[in-house]
Amino acid sequence: MSLARVYTRAQSGIEAPQVLVEVHLSGGLPSLSLVGLPETAVRESRDRVRSAILNSQFDFPARRITINLAPADLPKEGGRYDLAIALGILVASGQVPGEKLEKAEFIGELTLAGELQPVSGALPTALACSRTGRILVLPEACGAEAALCQNGEQRTAQSLLQVCAWLHGQTELPQALPAEANPTDILCEDLTEVKGQAQARRALEIAAAGEHNLLFIGPPGTGKTMLASRLPGILPPMSDDEAIEAASVASVSHIRADLARDWGKRPFRAPHHTASGVALVGGGSHPKPGEISLAHGGVLFLDELPEYSRKVLDVLREPLESGEIVISRANRSVHYPARFQLVAAMNPCPCGYAGDSGGRCQCTPDQIRRYQGQISGPLLDRIDLHVDVPPVSPSVLQQSPPSEPSNAVRARVVEARLRQQQRQGCPNSALKGSQRDEVCALSEDDQHWLLGSIERLGLSARAYHRLLTVARTIADLQGCEAIARVHLMEALGFRALDRYQTA
Repeated sequence: MSLARVYTRAQSGIEAPQVLVEVHLSGGLPSLSLVGLPETAVRESRDRVRSAILNSQFDFPARRITINLAPADLPKEGGRYDLAIALGILVASGQVPGEKLEKAEFIGELTLAGELQPVSGALPTALACSRTGRILVLPEACGAEAALCQNGEQRTAQSLLQVCAWLHGQTELPQALPAEANPTDILCEDLTEVKGQAQARRALEIAAAGEHNLLFIGPPGTGKTMLASRLPGILPPMSDDEAIEAASVASVSHIRADLARDWGKRPFRAPHHTASGVALVGGGSHPKPGEISLAHGGVLFLDELPEYSRKVLDVLREPLESGEIVISRANRSVHYPARFQLVAAMNPCPCGYAGDSGGRCQCTPDQIRRYQGQISGPLLDRIDLHVDVPPVSPSVLQQSPPSEPSNAVRARVVEARLRQQQRQGCPNSALKGSQRDEVCALSEDDQHWLLGSIERLGLSARAYHRLLTVARTIADLQGCEAIARVHLMEALGFRALDRYQTA
C-alpha cells in the first residue's frame, strides 16, 4: 500500500477542526514534500519524524514522499501533527498495518528518539474527537487533561513504538484517567476576614447574584483588593458546560495549569496595569487567548484602574457586551469566549486621599478630573455598581465580630441565581430588550421617580437599563416578585462615581 490516511486535529481558538493527513509514496529520487498550508513548526516535522522513525527501529523509505494536510486552506501550526505523519509514512510503506486508522485519531509531538511530547489543546481535541466516535491516541502527559472529556475514549502512549505495537495488535494502550482532585484545592478566601465595609460587602453580594460588573473607589489600604479576591468564593458553582469552556481556554493558552485541580473553580485573573491591549484581549501572530478569555466564567480584576492606558481599557467595551472576542488576521479569524465579571478598584484622586478629614490630599480639582477622566464614559456605563470603600477605624478592626462567612452569602446568591434562571433563563445582567422591559417592569410612580433621578445624574440609556437590572437583582435577593422603590433607591446608591462627576 503506497497511500495512507490518518486523522488528526488542528487548533483554532478553542475549536479542534479535523485534519486528514494523506501520505503517498511514489518512485523517483528520495524526497519529502509537505503541503496543506503548514507553518514553520509543521514543516520542521520532516526532520523530527525521520529521526523518530529510524530510532524506533523502522526503516525510513528511500522514495518520493508527498504529505498532504487537508483541508488545504486551514493554517496548521505546532508539532501536534508529528505522530500522524509518522504513522502515515509507516503504514504507506507497509511496515505497520492500517486497519485501525479509520477508527482512531492521533495527536502528539515526537522527539528525535521517538518519544511523545505533550501538546496544547488536548481537551478541545478530545471533545471534538468524542463527537465522531473515534478513539483519540495522544501523549501520556496529556492523558489527565483529555480524560476531563467523559463522553469519548482516549488512549495514551509514551512513544511511537508503543502506538505501532497497538496498531499491530500486540498490546493495548492504557485508558486516559483524570488526575485526582483534592477538594481543599478549590477553597477560596473567605469573607470572614473582611472587617467592616458593610456597603462594599453588600455590593459584592449583589454583583455575585446578578453577574454585575463592580467598581470599588476608596483611598489606599481600605480593603478593595481583599474584597475583590473574595468574589469567586461567593459565586455559584460552575456548570459542566462552563467548566469545560474555561478548561478549554486554559488548555490552548500554553499555561501549564493543573486542569484537574482547577476543574470547577472560578478563574480570578488580575493583570498588572502595565498590560497591553493584546495581553488583555488576546492576539499575536498565532492568536492566543488574553486575560479576558482566561477569566471566562470567573472574575477579571483590574486594580488601579486609571493607571491603565485609556486605549487598553476601551478594548474591553465590546467583550463586556458580547461575551466573546474575535481576533482577526489576514488569513483567519479566531473566536474566544470572554464572559467574565469585571471588578475594578481605583483611588478617588492621584494621591488617593481626596476627601480625607486630615487634609492629606493636595490634588487640585483639575488633577482629580483628569485622573478620573482616564476611564471613558462608555466603559463606565458598562460597570453596574460604583461603591465607596471608606477607611476603617482601628477600633473596628480590633473589636468588630467576625463577618458573615462566604458560605452563607453564597447560599443566598445561589438562590437568587436559581430564581433568575427559572424566570428568564439567564442572569439579570444579560437581560436585553423586551425581556428586560418585562422582567424589570415598574409602577408608574416609581418610573417617574427613577426618570427624574436619571436626569439629575445625567446617566445614559445604558446606565438606566443597568440600574434597572441591579434593582431586579436586589429584589431577587429579598425574594420579591416586583421591583419596589426601596430596591431602586439602593441600586441608585451604588453609582458613586456618577455622583463624583456631577458634584
